[in-house]
Amino acid sequence: MAAVQWEEGTVRAELAALVRTLAVTIGPRSYKDPANLSATADFISQRFESFGYEVTEQPFQVEELTIRNIIAERRGTERPDRVIVIGAHYDTVVGSPGADDNASGMAVLLELARVHAETEFRKTVRFVAFTLEEPPFFRSRHMGSRIYARSLKERGEQVEGMLCLESVGYYSHDKGSQSFPWLVFWLRWRYPTTGNFITIVSNAESQPLQAQVRDALKAHMSLPVETYTGPWWIPGVDWSDHGSFWNEGYPAIMLTDTALFRNPHYHRPTDQPETLDYQAMSELVRGLAGALTALDERR
Repeated sequence: MAAVQWEEGTVRAELAALVRTLAVTIGPRSYKDPANLSATADFISQRFESFGYEVTEQPFQVEELTIRNIIAERRGTERPDRVIVIGAHYDTVVGSPGADDNASGMAVLLELARVHAETEFRKTVRFVAFTLEEPPFFRSRHMGSRIYARSLKERGEQVEGMLCLESVGYYSHDKGSQSFPWLVFWLRWRYPTTGNFITIVSNAESQPLQAQVRDALKAHMSLPVETYTGPWWIPGVDWSDHGSFWNEGYPAIMLTDTALFRNPHYHRPTDQPETLDYQAMSELVRGLAGALTALDERR
């Protein structure tokens, strides 16, 4: 396995440039902005290709809209039948530039692919950009991740784990900046109330994957890490593309800054690039690079 290509200043600058391209140069990427969705898919595909990955597209039709999931694959050298998926959605809600939700996740995905561009993985690794995660398609059969996960199941693919990057760029060092779902209000006594950490969300079946990623993140980065395991009906637990993989019986986790439970700009026009913490995001790329290596080496 080749060494990861890492230079902190470069990673931080690339992340900022990627978020700006998605949120400003392209702009809102909702189902009502089909030209922007298409431009985003083209940009992501070209970026993956520039790193030397084999890139495929999964087009699908929703009403009169034709959209695409973008898949960048590095086929495994020893166990190509065992698959690791890292994914993020590139669409936004209507009217929001979506810097945190979810240009941040998309930027981290692209940078993770770049720093691992020279890596020869033992297992097959796929970096996947999903579309139509946001309302009105959220939690429906039309989500890009639902369509992709279902296609994996139909082909009988052995997915060892899926890592979902969902709103990973907003951090605050102010006391009281972190809130919690009202159904689990007691979490405020268990977790920090200062929103300067990344959270790994899991269901019970995915806890082994959650634990391995947690340990790898803590070993490779300084960004604080918290974990939460709970059922789908707790608000926020299945609110992204990992839920599509749970539906197909695959282990999956979500890495998130907790979105609306921390970020006051969530789903608003003010979700702009200058509100994000690119140092924290670069730390996350470093941690995920180590986590991906650990997952690839797991027997």
